Amino acid sequence: MLQYPSISYAIITFGLAGWVHSLSTFQWPNPQLAYTDKLIYESGLNLLAQGCPSRDNTTVPAQWLRIAYHDMSTHDVDDGTGGLDASIQFELDRPQNIGQGMFDSLNDFRNFLFAAPFFGMADTIALGAVLAVAGCGGPLIPFSAGRVDATEAGPATVPEPQQDLASHTEAFRRQGFTPTEMIGLVACGHTLGGVRQVDFPLVVTDTEVDVQTFDTTTNFDNVVVSEYLQNTTQNILVVGPNVTTRSDFRIFSSDGNVTMQSFLSSDTFNETCGNLIERMINTVPGGVTLAQPISEPFDYVIINPSDNPSRTVTMLWADRQGSSCPSSGCTSPSTGSLQASLGIFGGIQGLTADRNTFNATINATTSISKFWFEINENDGSDPVVVDNGGSGFVIEQDSVFIDNSRSKFVFLTVSEISYQRLVVAVRGDASSSVSITTFDPHSDASTPPYLPTIMTTNLQLDDSNPVEGGYTFFTANVTGTVTFLNISGNVGDVSYAQENFDMTVVDFPFAQISQ
Repeated sequence: MLQYPSISYAIITFGLAGWVHSLSTFQWPNPQLAYTDKLIYESGLNLLAQGCPSRDNTTVPAQWLRIAYHDMSTHDVDDGTGGLDASIQFELDRPQNIGQGMFDSLNDFRNFLFAAPFFGMADTIALGAVLAVAGCGGPLIPFSAGRVDATEAGPATVPEPQQDLASHTEAFRRQGFTPTEMIGLVACGHTLGGVRQVDFPLVVTDTEVDVQTFDTTTNFDNVVVSEYLQNTTQNILVVGPNVTTRSDFRIFSSDGNVTMQSFLSSDTFNETCGNLIERMINTVPGGVTLAQPISEPFDYVIINPSDNPSRTVTMLWADRQGSSCPSSGCTSPSTGSLQASLGIFGGIQGLTADRNTFNATINATTSISKFWFEINENDGSDPVVVDNGGSGFVIEQDSVFIDNSRSKFVFLTVSEISYQRLVVAVRGDASSSVSITTFDPHSDASTPPYLPTIMTTNLQLDDSNPVEGGYTFFTANVTGTVTFLNISGNVGDVSYAQENFDMTVVDFPFAQISQ
């Protein structure tokens, strides 16, 4: 018998009766969408934005929203170049991108989010903007992944406070925004944060002030608008001592305050800001196609739930020969469940989730062709079948795969070095060959740009694991920070592949070694 990887499964239960789950058509496997869903609802980045936390006399979300706009502002609608593409990593020496918050934000994104080959720094910056707005009480903005990271700086096109209205209008036009949308985007961006004196001494001339905030609240709200219209504003870009740098005043008043008056309605302000910031983070270079937007969790849903201790969740599967399992499938009950934290979005949407785990032992000869789930409330109602839209969750091949039970997370006690010892099962003999391509988002660089490390390694025959069930085992060591890998195997004249294996969800046995 071979023990296949434990499978985690989340049941997302909505706390609102009649909630419509618009993403029920999600088809597995789709690594990009599944990973994006996980990051929106379960990533540690949520914790850094939750509750609009302070940092350096401003807020973390204010810094995240600023870097997203500055990254996007390289876009040119006339030729399709630039946009939100993480080129900001190469542009931090420019005066318009000054500020420790830029470096801090990139370090946040580098250290607190497991990146994937299909989810780079540009996607992370965009997700940071979404979480920043929601974390400070603003609207929930749908998020789409698929941005492509730039490899060099873009044009220096961020608007600056000393520029005149015509220059600002042209800058926003080039980015894809009308004069009215320019007013809205500036107001939406400047509901958070402020101007730091040491970075902009010609704007904030009082050296006793560290940060001059745009309004009197830290929340994402329309106070920046009401204080401006009531002439009680402290916005240094409206009433600052240097008339030349009163850019917000020139922008806000450019249509006779018509747009700003409309923003006195909180609903109008939030709806407009949500739409404009979504467009902002979706402004990408030509040829880049974003995935479908996510505003609700993908995982499997029970409508109108109740706390039911009698509920059972069962995994079922079919073998590859159709002989050893009954027509209803082989079964394995859940080995336990833990409540999953659904982050900022889940809290606002009133969602709760249980993550059920399964540990199925599969016969190596008959193997497995697909699996599915059954949720039974045991109250006389028909069980809910979760089967990937009727096709089941198909296992494309069983000839080359990571063996979770034989792989190890190794910790060397003396040197305090840790690594992962991967074991790959190959349905073949020792003449087979296996290689892995690993993706490690953690860079050794001390300053941006932070670029991933991608390596290809040939595996060696694993003498510590003898042949079993027709499988030969190969092994290699990889760093503990590898997040994704691809496996390529050759058995005889046949090639096999397992792509986008997510190392962030595996739970290898722990091995502590004293040197």
